[in-house]
Amino acid sequence: MNNIRRIAIVGAGVAGMALALLARQRGCQVSLYERHSSISTIGAGVTLWPNAMFVLQQMGLKQELEHMGGAPRFMRQFDQSGSRMAEFDIEEVNLLSGFPTITILRRDLMNILARALDAVGVTIHFDSPVTTHSIEALRQEFDLVVGADGRMNSVVRRALYQDDVPPRYQGFVNIIGISKVQQTLTDNAIHDYRSASERFGIVPVKGDWCYWAGAWRAELDKERPLSAWYHELHQRFRHWSGPVQHVLNGCEPASLNRIFVHDIDPLPRWHHGNVVIIGDAAHASLPTSGQGAAQALEDAWHLALLLEQEHEPEHILTTFYQRRTIKTSAAQTVGRQVAQQIFGDAGASPTASPLSAEQLSQFWMQGLTVQE
Repeated sequence: MNNIRRIAIVGAGVAGMALALLARQRGCQVSLYERHSSISTIGAGVTLWPNAMFVLQQMGLKQELEHMGGAPRFMRQFDQSGSRMAEFDIEEVNLLSGFPTITILRRDLMNILARALDAVGVTIHFDSPVTTHSIEALRQEFDLVVGADGRMNSVVRRALYQDDVPPRYQGFVNIIGISKVQQTLTDNAIHDYRSASERFGIVPVKGDWCYWAGAWRAELDKERPLSAWYHELHQRFRHWSGPVQHVLNGCEPASLNRIFVHDIDPLPRWHHGNVVIIGDAAHASLPTSGQGAAQALEDAWHLALLLEQEHEPEHILTTFYQRRTIKTSAAQTVGRQVAQQIFGDAGASPTASPLSAEQLSQFWMQGLTVQE
């Protein structure tokens, strides 16, 4: 038995809740702290690729997610007028990976995780902000302190690096939302519309729901009213293909959000002593990588496995970083490359290079095996 039995987790997002559940399933005592008064649903929706579903199956949640979410068969790329430029067979990569791809509204995913935590007796301590000063107290009280507190304002990352690694704005804005439209609109396929320096993505979920994002190159301007950004969204995409118009017209107003898209550079370490960062706090990738939630879940899975080893925290956390950094850095690089293709100064070509389902499956499932 190792020395890590009492764990404090800062941040009740995907990474924090997943680790809390996996650690509790392994007999650890878990205290989960969240600065806000409720679970955040920022992000509209999540695509859970096969590597994410591998982890969620180990957590016992695969069946519930399949019931609540959608199962897209293809990902199709179009130009702004709706002419198809490329197609990726999601079912092929699912077959090669051995796990499905599920799309789900973020609020549904977070509620599933919260119910699972409640079932194993983990309480989320809301309205409990952690400061750099209080991290030291947590470090003394707990065997392990885990920062899962996001890309933008991670207090735990700040404590490790003293503000030396601020998030980097990547030059484009995402307006996201949830809409209800007829399922036949997307034909159970993820739609990706592109033009020079603009993109509109539509992801079908279950029933008639979908989530979407309209993105374009923009200066970082937090003083501009949200209403002005939403107006620009409609102006920019008003002549785009019919599905884009249907989605915008069917939007759930309360779901709208504006996100200035940031990531962070790969870090040389994720821990010091018995304090470690995971998920977006450690390796935030751009949404163009498609791997944000999946890599957060993988972090939780690998760290939970290492908690079963009879080693000191320093050894466990060093091993954890070594297992994860190559894959997470690759996801960060891919996200930046795709963003540069779309939003770079030269503008994007609406065509895409053919994708290999076999290569994607090999990358996504790398390092994911059930431990006997």
